[in-house]
Amino acid sequence: MANKRGLFEEARDGTLFLDEIGEMSPGLQVKLLRALQQGEIRRVGENRAVKVNTRIIAATNKDLRAAMKVGGFRDDLYYRLNVFPIVIPPLRERREDILPLAESFLKSARQKHGGGASVRFSPDAARTLLRYRWPGNVRELEHAIERAVILCPGEEIRPEDLPPEVRPAEAGAASDRTLAQVERDHTLKTLEACGGDEALAAKRLAIPLKTLKKKLKEYGT
Repeated sequence: MANKRGLFEEARDGTLFLDEIGEMSPGLQVKLLRALQQGEIRRVGENRAVKVNTRIIAATNKDLRAAMKVGGFRDDLYYRLNVFPIVIPPLRERREDILPLAESFLKSARQKHGGGASVRFSPDAARTLLRYRWPGNVRELEHAIERAVILCPGEEIRPEDLPPEVRPAEAGAASDRTLAQVERDHTLKTLEACGGDEALAAKRLAIPLKTLKKKLKEYGT
């Protein structure tokens, strides 16, 4: 069986983006350091070295200097990667980016979950997004918007459609729905977005068609 090309080979003479570099295991750190220092890799099961010329862009939300002090990250790999650092402030310090990012995530979530193109944020929801401090940064915002698209019963996302930790405590205390209700609404909304095509809806929901038919029968549709 022929060996498959690895990430470094695929990115040869190009750029390889490594996300969450701070989570890399010690063993992988050694292999990455060797690839960067020697400009070559070895495929699994082979002794022959393959030359690679790859630019590395690495990202992390961890303090790698602190990780180095406790042995969680190799200092030689850190200095090899830290040639041109770019520090991005947390989302709470660049609040002007919150709504543009939210709109971008809204568009992606509509496409993924079959939401209508007219789904939008209500003024109260937009203010709620701006007030929250977003300790989880951009990823927390993305997940919050995806959840809102799933929960939104109409064409306007309201504060109560956002996660409890994001919205004001009084915003949706009486209107939270059960998981079963959320699942039902999401299933029917996806089916509607698919024009009643059950096979397509099952594919978007990532469930077997048989399971979808069973759920629809339970819903009485």
